[in-house]
Amino acid sequence: MTRPASKTPPTLPTLPVLPALPALPALPALIARQAERQPDALAVTDGSTVLTYRELVDAAGRLAAVLAARGIGPGSAVGLLCARSTRLVVAQLAVWRAGALVVPLDPAYPRPRIAEMAADADTRLVLGDKGLLAEAGIPEERTLVLTERGTEATGLATAPDAADPAAPALLYYTSGSTGRPKGVLVPHRAVADLVTAEDAIALGPRDRMLFHSTVSFDAATLELWAPLARGAAVAVSPSERPSAEDLVRDVESFGVTTVFLTTALFHHLAARRSRIFGVLRTVVVGGEAISAEHAGAVLRAFPWLELVNGYGPTEATTFTTLHRVTRADCAGSVPIGRTFGGARAHVLDERLAPVAPGAVGELWIAGDRLALGYLGRAELTAERFRELPGIGRAYRSGDRVRRLPDGSLEYHGRTDDQVKVRGYRIEPGEVEHALLQLSEVAEAAVVVRRAGQDDAALTACLVLAEGARPAVEALRARLAERLPAHLVPTAWTVLTALPLTGSGKVDRRALAADDPAGTGPVAEAELGPIQQVVAEAWSRALERPITDPAADFLAEGGHSLLAMWVVDDLREDLGVELSLADFLAHPTVAAQAELLERALRAADDTPGAGR
Repeated sequence: MTRPASKTPPTLPTLPVLPALPALPALPALIARQAERQPDALAVTDGSTVLTYRELVDAAGRLAAVLAARGIGPGSAVGLLCARSTRLVVAQLAVWRAGALVVPLDPAYPRPRIAEMAADADTRLVLGDKGLLAEAGIPEERTLVLTERGTEATGLATAPDAADPAAPALLYYTSGSTGRPKGVLVPHRAVADLVTAEDAIALGPRDRMLFHSTVSFDAATLELWAPLARGAAVAVSPSERPSAEDLVRDVESFGVTTVFLTTALFHHLAARRSRIFGVLRTVVVGGEAISAEHAGAVLRAFPWLELVNGYGPTEATTFTTLHRVTRADCAGSVPIGRTFGGARAHVLDERLAPVAPGAVGELWIAGDRLALGYLGRAELTAERFRELPGIGRAYRSGDRVRRLPDGSLEYHGRTDDQVKVRGYRIEPGEVEHALLQLSEVAEAAVVVRRAGQDDAALTACLVLAEGARPAVEALRARLAERLPAHLVPTAWTVLTALPLTGSGKVDRRALAADDPAGTGPVAEAELGPIQQVVAEAWSRALERPITDPAADFLAEGGHSLLAMWVVDDLREDLGVELSLADFLAHPTVAAQAELLERALRAADDTPGAGR
């Protein structure tokens, strides 16, 4: 990709015309039904605040009345900028009761990204935590600070339920190939179908599901609303960025029975033979192709575990297919399974005709779980969501699949440049667009090296502008000010020119296959004793020597999942805890060693410690 001559002016967001399909219940009605059946049953807890179903519905009703008094109603978009907590659950339900659309905003996103999303969605109000709202720079008159139970306002009657099953419930932003994120409008009826389908994941009043995903990740839809629609409970992980050990502790302390894990996180826990699998009934895995080796190892060690491989894009509401993995599946490629609920799958050729049995084709998804389209992107919506003869409205997934003799689907890659890294869907064009906004960059191509492996690296290949000699660390830091962490490349290569194919296009295969050579020896300071322990843990995770106390974990190619490995190793090596949040906030060897030394001194000063 080369630098554009000018920027395209933004288009105003507009909601698409809603197609006339049979309405399923909206989410507030589903939760209210459970509150009538079991008002005193546990609905949600984050360890400090506990809400029964009656309390959850009442709290949401009071907050919905506050929202209505602020002019929020059908057609309004409301941002949600809040840490994982019971108040987040109350707030989301309240926005829906008011008839409005929820726009989840990730507190970890850079301030410009949050502002871009809020502006694109035309949010009338943003609910959230006081510090996060102030840090995001949102005008006070457009914010509402949440309390633990949503609001402490009194004297307001509980607002009636104004949610329309056909109306949009959630606006999830995904990576966009043009450099602009795409807002996917998910209607209530689609979420209702996901969380109530009888042939989906089994959940009942005796179950608890862990909510540990970021609110802007569509897996949160399943983690929150599947248990609440079924009379189960939601256990909210209180850690800002839970480590592997945090997840184990959450599962044990809350009595969790069911969790969703991204494929990369599942592989990490499986490789460590985590005890988390020993106390769970069901593990749902999704985001990338699951490793048959890791799946088989877990099922052999924990034969009672129900392991479910899930597949689905945000445009089809989190999951389209599910497959209950058996040990026999692990002898080859693990299927992505069959559709469930109201979803339908069609494997078509380039002429949009069904492929021959057993042949590979493109997956088109139809049925009740389709999104309404992309906010303010009519042309893109028309391109990806089509009316097909004999099928009806269908979404072109871009994924290549094969239908097996038993009817389940097997994944065979992509038809385009879209990639997935650690469960996140990434359009290289969005990252390339952001790179080209840096004056030092003349050309940019973004690829994934070691795709499909646990150490897959999103890699930026750059041609610098004439006379520019910036440090890669400086470019990376500036990009991190604009893009979420999962869109910032972990590996960087500077080239004199991008390789081209015979047709004159950038040769992305060559770039993905070409690991860059090292940069040569650099003078480094000597490591102290604790720094040596940190450096050795880094070296094991990064699979190369780290010998400089000033080395930066992210600049060295690390990412949050590798950080989880290191945090686990440091706890085992030194016997003290370094949280994942602290690890990422202090990314150098020296800074982490200093935190660990303080923790060790504090442990020694504790009466009775080590004595």
